[in-house]
Amino acid sequence: MNVELKTQFGQLKPLLRVENLSQSYGSILACDRISFDLYPGQVLGIVGESGSGKSTLLNSLAGYLPSQAGTVIYNGDRGYPLTFNTLPEVMRRKLLKTEWGFVRQNPRDGLRMDVTAGANIGERLMDIGVRNYDKIRQEAVHWMEQVEIDPTRIDSFPFTFSGGMQQRLQLARVLVTNPRLILMDEPTGGLDVSVQARLLDLLRSVVRNLHLSVILVTHDLGVVRLLAHQLLVMKNGRVVEAGLTDQVLDDPQHPYTQQLVSATLMP
Repeated sequence: MNVELKTQFGQLKPLLRVENLSQSYGSILACDRISFDLYPGQVLGIVGESGSGKSTLLNSLAGYLPSQAGTVIYNGDRGYPLTFNTLPEVMRRKLLKTEWGFVRQNPRDGLRMDVTAGANIGERLMDIGVRNYDKIRQEAVHWMEQVEIDPTRIDSFPFTFSGGMQQRLQLARVLVTNPRLILMDEPTGGLDVSVQARLLDLLRSVVRNLHLSVILVTHDLGVVRLLAHQLLVMKNGRVVEAGLTDQVLDDPQHPYTQQLVSATLMP
């Protein structure tokens, strides 16, 4: 399904343009010709039930799944577009360590549990060539403060942190290179309600203050209502509805979207 999102961002050049992206597992079409534009400072939410294809789409965008069909065009700071999914592996990896970031649902998948909090943050700086120990440590302290972690925990190991703190540490690890685009896969999944609320407030503040572009995969409509400007609703690998988040959730047109909203409203 070819979906063009016409928004208040429409006069800007898209940071990311996805055209007819498809991904299959044998005879199962997990993503079917997905297309959208993502603009600077925009948050795009992707919702759908388990198996709808939303996480497959996110991993395809990041290059963690080999490209099968379609294009992912990234307009970075170079003055010319890059077709991300056809770049050499070394260039894709470099972008993922610098201008892009990936926040995983389980922070243990996005952190190294056997090194300290400061080392987790500093490792990404070292990946881009920073070698000054004092500089790395200063940046680690700064970003721990930004994500509301006590900087005196800089030499603590992540396994000593709560789940919410681990997720905030993963966010600090991603933010330290000042990325332009962050892909988030169920960032509040597995957290209790009070921890979710605190993390959501932090995410909203970080996205706004740093003018980040975000693609956010979640099953929680409350999360996308709070964070996302635009929304894609996926079912069986296809986008069945798209548009402004409040418009889609307040006046859903597709029966599947209506079903999702009704399920959320049920006591």
